[in-house]
Amino acid sequence: MPAKVYTDNDADLGVLQNKTLAIIGFGSQGHAHALNLKESGAKVIIGLYPGSQSWKVAEAKGFAVYPTSEAVRRADVIMIAVPDMRQPSVYTADIAPSLAPGKTLIFTHGLCIHFGLIQPPKDVNVIMVAPKGPGHIVRSQYLEGKGVPALIAVHRNATGDAKAIALAWAKGIGGTRAGVLQTSFKEECETDLFGEQAVLCGGATELVKAGFETLVAAGYQPEMAYFECLHELKLIVDLMVESGISGMRFSISETAKYGDITRGPRVINKSSRAAMKTILKEIQSGQFTREWVKEYQTGLKNYKRLLAVGEKHPIEKNRPAPPRPHALGP
Repeated sequence: MPAKVYTDNDADLGVLQNKTLAIIGFGSQGHAHALNLKESGAKVIIGLYPGSQSWKVAEAKGFAVYPTSEAVRRADVIMIAVPDMRQPSVYTADIAPSLAPGKTLIFTHGLCIHFGLIQPPKDVNVIMVAPKGPGHIVRSQYLEGKGVPALIAVHRNATGDAKAIALAWAKGIGGTRAGVLQTSFKEECETDLFGEQAVLCGGATELVKAGFETLVAAGYQPEMAYFECLHELKLIVDLMVESGISGMRFSISETAKYGDITRGPRVINKSSRAAMKTILKEIQSGQFTREWVKEYQTGLKNYKRLLAVGEKHPIEKNRPAPPRPHALGP
């Protein structure tokens, strides 16, 4: 049975009326949620640590800004919009002491709750509203009268209306314009991590680099390798998103189609699928999260090293500069 898709008619912004919403953090997701909710008629305040560079930015956008603990004390609904690995320390130091029965905690990702890095008291709601897109897209789509699809989940329903609050929040940021699906913290967390690691980020970047390296090693121009293995990737992905894999194949040449269906399975093969299953098991068991927590707590040395190596890859040097805008005039 297909999952129910919640739209504007399924959500009531009135649920948030007479409530104060605090967003802890004013980064990519935080600023988008804050601005969209404010423009949807909600009362929004921002919680930041003293000295945060975002403090003046948030004030310039018209928000009242408070130290995190004070924002939590003043609010009925609190979204934690700081990075995953910072959430436990922020929660312990500044959020937990100011929580009271009946308040609602909102997360945009399930990791800290699913793997027990944060354990809220039983008398508060714990929900998730997770737009499936970066914050700047959540904001730009809202301004265009559209929205980014979102997920909601209810981990704890202390007050009996946790799902209604999640749907109202999703409507306030524009999510119900595009469609909202209900999931669980477990499902969202594990599928999100898997997608990032095996397909969207880890899988795609390694596939692109391997293709580029293969062509360059065979003597082809790096610029040609860049266009064939990276530049055109967006065009193909856009076709798949718009029309599905079969729709994409309809739009490419017969030669490209034949190469796709006969050679693709040789690149993504049994060993690739076995690696994906291993990655998923590492996620499900908590091995990845334990490794990531340890890496974060010990100074991110390997993380920084690997990022630096990636920045020096030859494909980065062959990315053409963006075209300059055409000059006006005769």
